[in-house]
Amino acid sequence: MTPVVQSAIAPAPVPATAGIGLRSAHHRHVLTTRPNTPWFEVHTENFFASGGPQPQFLERVRLDYPLSLHGVGLSLGSTDALDCRHLAHLKRVVDRFQPLFVSEHLSWSSIGGQFINDLLPLPYTDEALIHFSDRVGFVQDFLGRTILIENPSSYLAFEHSTMPEWDFIAALSKRSGCDILLDVNNIYVSASNHGFSAADYIAGIPVERVREFHLAGHSTRVRRDGTTMLIDTHDGRVAEEVWTLFEAAVERFGARPTLIEWDANLPSFDVLEDEARIADHYLRSDHAIAA
Repeated sequence: MTPVVQSAIAPAPVPATAGIGLRSAHHRHVLTTRPNTPWFEVHTENFFASGGPQPQFLERVRLDYPLSLHGVGLSLGSTDALDCRHLAHLKRVVDRFQPLFVSEHLSWSSIGGQFINDLLPLPYTDEALIHFSDRVGFVQDFLGRTILIENPSSYLAFEHSTMPEWDFIAALSKRSGCDILLDVNNIYVSASNHGFSAADYIAGIPVERVREFHLAGHSTRVRRDGTTMLIDTHDGRVAEEVWTLFEAAVERFGARPTLIEWDANLPSFDVLEDEARIADHYLRSDHAIAA
């Protein structure tokens, strides 16, 4: 069994302000300039090594900034057994860096031990709810803490789903005790692709369970039949329509820690800071209630 690395770093609260997703292209900038960013979020799996430059870098960052860990590889919705090695690595990273939030996705990405580089949607049925809830519960027991589950962007839907995604997430939170990472861009992308109401989605999520927001850019693709599809590419600025939806989310849920995600075609760090300033404007608006 992998030994636990104890940390002298005490947990620090993530403020209800806009943070930035920290990617390797900006590691040196953060260490040398110590920007006035209130908090950072990183992809957990990038720091699974027990030694070497990656965890050493994150340890230096963690001394000065609150931290959130966002996983992409646990494949919670799969029918494969949970990967015990992955869980052991995850627990070591959580114990070492003491983040306020640990999050994963409402998705699956493996079957028969084979993984793909995507986050695939679930059928929203009672059977899938029980399966996913039980696996979230197992992970929470293993880590000894509550995790956040993020709503996905999706491009296909199962015809035999018996409930909308927001009802599934609300029921998941109630059944498993998990909290919710509400990705506002993902709501907008999926609503556009599937034709449901983004306002209905926001209205269906329990206020007390939302702990964090995500914001990101998306792209438009044209299908062969001439119709359009939105793709959650994380490669540009937040769209105006998503800012409008974010304003509605803040009005309903209040000010919550809000992450600017940008994973491809990375700009200079000051562009990310500018996006964070826009998010902070909405978080400080007259409609924002206290978190």
